[in-house]
Amino acid sequence: MTKTPTSGASSSSPSSGLERALDPLANALKRAVQTGAEMAGLGTPASVEPAKPTTGKPGLEVSPLMQPLPVMPVVAGVEIAIASAGFYKHVRPDLLVMKFIEGTTAAGVFTRHTIGSAPVDWCKKQLAANEGSEIRALVVNAGCANAFTGKLGADAARRTAAAVSRRLDCRQRDIMLASTGVIGQVLDDAKVAAKLPEIDAGFKADAWHQAAQAIMTTDTFPKGAYEFAEIDGVEVRIAGIAKGSGMIAPDMATMLAFIVTDANLSAGVLQSLLGLYTRTTFNCVTVDGDTSTNDTALLFATGASRSPKISRAGDRRLSDFRVKLEKVMHNLAIQLVRDGEGARKLVKINVTGASSPASARKIAKSIAESPLVKTAFAGEDANWGRIVMAVGKTEEEVDRDRISIKFGDLVAAENGAVSLTYNEAAMSAYMKNAELEVSVDVGVGRGAAHVYTCDLTHGYISINGDYRS
Repeated sequence: MTKTPTSGASSSSPSSGLERALDPLANALKRAVQTGAEMAGLGTPASVEPAKPTTGKPGLEVSPLMQPLPVMPVVAGVEIAIASAGFYKHVRPDLLVMKFIEGTTAAGVFTRHTIGSAPVDWCKKQLAANEGSEIRALVVNAGCANAFTGKLGADAARRTAAAVSRRLDCRQRDIMLASTGVIGQVLDDAKVAAKLPEIDAGFKADAWHQAAQAIMTTDTFPKGAYEFAEIDGVEVRIAGIAKGSGMIAPDMATMLAFIVTDANLSAGVLQSLLGLYTRTTFNCVTVDGDTSTNDTALLFATGASRSPKISRAGDRRLSDFRVKLEKVMHNLAIQLVRDGEGARKLVKINVTGASSPASARKIAKSIAESPLVKTAFAGEDANWGRIVMAVGKTEEEVDRDRISIKFGDLVAAENGAVSLTYNEAAMSAYMKNAELEVSVDVGVGRGAAHVYTCDLTHGYISINGDYRS
């Protein structure tokens, strides 16, 4: 699936001029990703406790690849409240509202799925109408996707925005919406409206943990990440949450991601950066190759820090911010794969030697999404023959007699045949690791790409066989 960036009236990717301006950043982005957990406690309220492991659906086993939710910092200019609106048969938080101060800007990247949901349509339309400025709230519900619901779904989305806008004394177009859950069910917006008094009384600045839990569906752990950055000598904060576990085939997945910063950035800057880094983060992970109707990533800037106003994405003062924003997005993206439905292995697929980066990406995704390859990972079988199959079926240009395949540092095949140094015992031992890396060189050029994926286990069938129950 491919995403369509939207800010104001534009839905195009960042310009080639911007990419050239940001070229010096490319090497920096290849450095190891620093997780928010590594920075836990820096500038963070001591009263905030890490969230305990939880699941979005009763009976699910927490993923063994779980990354604990870090102690998230307060971000000035945003308050958060959650409620149980009753979109599930069991009682659980399923409604999230983020309230932003006046002057907040926003940008979005959305699914290109041809049957986009009502909330996706709403956000794209309203971001175009207000050019990403004066965004006052985000409303998210779990349990009902409000997708493939026609005019009834669109009306429900509009009524939801209207009810929240009356509470906040702002325009309907200042409200962003997102939904996740079962496709084909119209959102019961009356359930949202009924909970607004409770929401209004429950806004807190330090409720990131609760927010991450409220948007979960088949997720087995809440997902969040943060970083501190510096803009012209002033510290700014970046914090984000995401949900996603299945129907993940980015660009961008069955995922919702919401990132907030207190930096003072124009909507144009937000859109350029969000679109640019989506390609290197959310668009580089896959769980099952399926595409969602509701994929949404929204980036908000409250401007509540004392940092200077930045209106150009290539501004040198944003150098540290750009790196840290990409880190947050990368962290969230990898957590989606760690929580892949039934996953027991996190796998990185590297492809080099392709005719172009696009060709390398296509080959990497073919490997990452092949059921035969993924079940081999689950069985801890270094079946490099299945890798060869996944490479060749793409019909991309490759040199059969120069293809090489490695599992970690172990060479499985080279020069188009099994390696003379192949060691089955060593390979089997490597495959028992929870995190694996497979590298393939196809021998025709300099194109390279990587994709993160997971294994395919019986757990995936169990979770999806009774998804609506």
